[in-house]
Amino acid sequence: MKGFDLGPWLELLVAGLWVTVYATILGTFLAVVVAFTLGLLSLEHHVVPRTIARVIVEFFRGTSLIVQLFWIVYAAPLLLGYKLNNVVAAIIALGLNFGAYGAEVVRGAIKAVPKPQREACTALNLTALHSFRRVILPQALPLMIPPAGNLMVQLIKSTPLMFLVGTVDFFTVGDMIRRGQPGSVGLVYLGVLVVFFLLSMIVVGITQLLENWAKRRLGQKPVRISTATVAGAAPAGEVV
Repeated sequence: MKGFDLGPWLELLVAGLWVTVYATILGTFLAVVVAFTLGLLSLEHHVVPRTIARVIVEFFRGTSLIVQLFWIVYAAPLLLGYKLNNVVAAIIALGLNFGAYGAEVVRGAIKAVPKPQREACTALNLTALHSFRRVILPQALPLMIPPAGNLMVQLIKSTPLMFLVGTVDFFTVGDMIRRGQPGSVGLVYLGVLVVFFLLSMIVVGITQLLENWAKRRLGQKPVRISTATVAGAAPAGEVV
């Protein structure tokens, strides 16, 4: 395209891409911690921890991620007396929101483990921790990984929301290039789309490797995940 020069923006593009990547990685890590914590608490027999977990899950599933992000960045400092870096605040918002959806994945996968498996653990006099680590979790993992991969794809596609709180991520840099070189709008946004697609494809590949690893541990035949997973990933609100 005539007059389009990407050279001056390369360093900023790399920096923005790094922000997107580490926000995705840290947001995913936090989401996994939140998902397992709330998912396991949701299965508790005691009503208090189970109720607390359900309230938290439904709160983050039932409110907008954008509002959660704005609340953590702008409202929480006024109420709690602290101020987080905007990137850290975005990571927390992403982790809590997608962790709430992930909690349902964890809960559903664990409940799907056949009842005789639990009864066998009791018959063998295994402790609750040993039963979970050696019997329940290995069978639940192959069920968790595909929907968890879908959620991570959705998390990647949600990182441009950081733009709304002044974070310079990859999308933000693309928008800056678009404003600096108005004639490049089509090419710039096409490039942004391609990069996000490639990031999603990496997640699909990692998901496939993890699922096959989990299935091999159980002696099951590995399955192949189609690249259509990216296009067909359910919106976060539809993952149950």
